[in-house]
Amino acid sequence: MNTEQADTDTADTDTDTADTGRSDTERAEGDEAELRAVLRDFWGYDSFRPLQKEAMQCGLAGRDSVVVLPTGGGKSLCYQAPAAVLHRRTGAVAVVVSPLIALMKDQVDALTAIGVPAAFVNSTLPPEEKIAVSRRLRDKELACLYAAPETLVTDRMLDFLSELDVSFVAIDEAHCVSQWGHDFRPEYRQLGMLRERFPDAAMHGYTATAGQKVREDVAFQLNLHDPAMLVGSFDRPNLTFRARPASGTLGQIREVVKRHDGESGIVYCISRKKVDETADALRGLGVRAIAYHAGMSKEERTAAQDAFLADREDVVVATVAFGMGIDKPDVRFVVHAGMPKSIEHYQQEAGRAGRDGLASECLLLHSGGDYRFWKSTLGELPPEPRANAEQSLNALYDYAQGALCRHKALVRYFDQDLESDDCGACDICLGEVETVDDPLILGQKIVSCVYRLEQRFGGNHTADVLTGSKSEAVLSKGHDSLSTYGLLSDHPKKAVRDWIEQLVGQGFLAKVGEYATLRITEAGQQLLKGERKPVLLAPAKKVAAERPKRTSSAADDWEGVDEELFEHLRGVRGEVAREIGKPAYIVFNDASLKDMARRRPTTEEGLSHCVGVGPKKLEDFGERFLEEIGAHCAEHGLTVDVEGGGASGGGASGGSMFGGSRSISRNAAAAFPLFRDGLGVADAARELRVTESTAAGYLRDYILETKHDDPTTWVEPAAARQAREAFEACGLHRLKPAFEHLDGAVSYDDLKIVAACMAAGQSA
Repeated sequence: MNTEQADTDTADTDTDTADTGRSDTERAEGDEAELRAVLRDFWGYDSFRPLQKEAMQCGLAGRDSVVVLPTGGGKSLCYQAPAAVLHRRTGAVAVVVSPLIALMKDQVDALTAIGVPAAFVNSTLPPEEKIAVSRRLRDKELACLYAAPETLVTDRMLDFLSELDVSFVAIDEAHCVSQWGHDFRPEYRQLGMLRERFPDAAMHGYTATAGQKVREDVAFQLNLHDPAMLVGSFDRPNLTFRARPASGTLGQIREVVKRHDGESGIVYCISRKKVDETADALRGLGVRAIAYHAGMSKEERTAAQDAFLADREDVVVATVAFGMGIDKPDVRFVVHAGMPKSIEHYQQEAGRAGRDGLASECLLLHSGGDYRFWKSTLGELPPEPRANAEQSLNALYDYAQGALCRHKALVRYFDQDLESDDCGACDICLGEVETVDDPLILGQKIVSCVYRLEQRFGGNHTADVLTGSKSEAVLSKGHDSLSTYGLLSDHPKKAVRDWIEQLVGQGFLAKVGEYATLRITEAGQQLLKGERKPVLLAPAKKVAAERPKRTSSAADDWEGVDEELFEHLRGVRGEVAREIGKPAYIVFNDASLKDMARRRPTTEEGLSHCVGVGPKKLEDFGERFLEEIGAHCAEHGLTVDVEGGGASGGGASGGSMFGGSRSISRNAAAAFPLFRDGLGVADAARELRVTESTAAGYLRDYILETKHDDPTTWVEPAAARQAREAFEACGLHRLKPAFEHLDGAVSYDDLKIVAACMAAGQSA
C-alpha cells in the first residue's frame, strides 16, 4: 500500500475548527465514528478495507483526492459512505460522474436497496422522471446524484446544481480524463470546469487502474488543489491467475466453465464473430451462455446484460464493450480467449472477477497473432501515445510468456511489489507449469535455426524445421539439409511453437513485417554466445491430467460453510430477485450467503451479524431467509446459531465454525457418549430417535469438538480414501464438486464425515 501524501487523517482543510470547538484530531475521530455507523446501518459492515477510511475522511474533510483502488477493493464505497454522512448532517447531495448508464442504474438500485437515497440523470431519462429527480434534489431528499459527463457539463444542468448544496463531486473511472490512460475519453476533459462552478465543493477522482503519470495528469486536468494521493495495493489475492498459449480455445474455456458449473463468468473475445461462435458452442455444450457485443441492437444488449445480472444466464461471452457497465460482485471467473491490447485493460477486465472478495479464477489465452493484431492498430496514434501503448502491450505479452509469479508481475508493472515469492494463487506458484531442463541449449537450438533460415521465416516454418517436418514447404526449400533440421524432433511441434513465442516475449527474438518474420535481437546474439539464458516453460507433467487444485484462499472461503444450504440460499435469492425485478446481487451477494450458511442464524439479531446484512435488507428480506435457513437446518440436522462467522469489512468474509467457535446443541451433546462408544450414524439415530441425517450432523459436531481425525471409525476405508483424494483435488468442504468428482461413489454424509475429520486434523 502506498500513500503518496502525508497523513490524511489530519490533513489541512479549509474548515475553521473554531466553529466547532474541536481539534483536527477530535474532528477526525468524530468523522470515523459517523462513517462506522453509516457502514453498519446501511451496508452491514463493521470495518474498513485498506485505504477506505482515509479516502472517506477526505470526502468529509473537504480535501481533494485521487484514489486508486483495485476492482473489488471497495472503491465506490469511498464516496458513497461520506455522501450518506453529509446528507445526514445537512441534506447536501454528492454529484457522482459515471461514464455508463447501466453502471449508474446498478449503483442507484444497490444504494436504494440499502436505504441510501440516490438517483441518476442522463439523456435517456423521460422528462417526467427528470422532473421528479429535480424535485427530490430541491427537497434535499438525495444523498447521491449520478450523471454522465456530457449531461453534467451542460449549462442548464450546471445552473440548476449551482442552486443546490453540493457536498462534493466524485469522478468515477477518472483515468478517462488522461490521454496517458488506457481509456481516454474526450468528454471527460470538460470536467475540469467543475472546479470553477463548484468552488466550495471538494473534487475526488476514483479509478482502479492508474500509474503515477496518469494519477498526476488526473489531478492536473481536474484542477485539484493539493490532492491526497491514495494508492492501494494492485494485488488481488483472491484471484487465481493463469496464462496459457491458445490451443483448442473452446476446450480450454470449457475446462474453466466446468470448474465453475452454475456460477457466473465472463469470456472475452477480440472479435464479434468469435463472440457469436463461442457463445453458440458453449450453448451446444449445455452451458447457459449469451453473447454481447456492439453489433447487437441496444435492446438485445440490454436483454443480455439483464439476463446475466439476474442469473438467468451463467456465462456472458463478450467483446471488451461489456463489463464497465456492470457491478456484479459474484463473477467467479474471467477468461480472455484472446489477449487484450494493454496490461491496464487486462488488469481491469480480469478484475471483474471476485469483486465480493471471494476466490475466483482468471485465465489468459494468448498468441502471437493477438499481439500482432493489436500492434497493427497503434499505427495512427501520435508518437508519444503510441510509444506508451506499445510499452503496455509488450508488458502484457511478457506477462503471458514469463515465468514470474503472475501476481508479482502485475503489481510490479504498477511500481509495487509483493513480499512473498510464492503467492499460492497462480499457475507458476501452484506448479502447473515448470521450467524445462537446460533452457540455454534449447534456446540456442531455436535461435540457431532462425539464423540458418537467414531470418526470413516465421515461427510456424521454424518449428517445422526444428521438429523434422517433411512438409512440402520444408522439402522444396531444401531446409531438410540444414544442420538444425530435426534438432527438436523429440518434442511436439506445439511445444516448440510455444518456446519460440516465449523467446519473443523475453526479447531474444523479434517479429517484424506483415508476415511476422523472426529476427534475432541483441539479446538473442548474447544467448547464442551463452552470455544470457532464457526461462522456458512447459506444462507440468505431474498436474497435466489433474483437476486444478483450489488455492488456500478458496478453501478459506468455504471453511465452515454448509454448501447445500449455500446453494439453497442462492436459489431463494434468485426467486426474491425475480419477484422484485432486480439483479440477484442487489438482494444479497455470495459473501453474505456464505456467511449465512456458515453461521446458520435463526433470529434477526443473528442474521444482522452476517456480512452485508444492514437494517434495510434485514427488514426487506430477513424473514424470508430466516425461514429458509431454519427449515433447511431442521431437515438436515445442522447446528444452528453458530458463533464466530465471517468478519465483515467492505464485503470481506472470514472466520469459521471449524475454527473452535461453535455452538453445540443439547441434543448433539447427548449423542457424544454414543459416538465415543463406537456407535455409527444409523445406530445412534435409532438410539436417539432422530433421522440419520440429524445423527450425522451430531457426529460432525463430535468429530470437531474432540478433534477425531480418523474417519474409518464410521466410513469404509476405501470410501474414506476416495473422499480424501477428492477433497485434495477440489478443496476441503467443497462437497458438491467432490461428490461430482467421484461420480456419486461416496455419499454426501460420508463426505461430510471425512471433511470434518480432515478439518479436525488440521486444527489439532
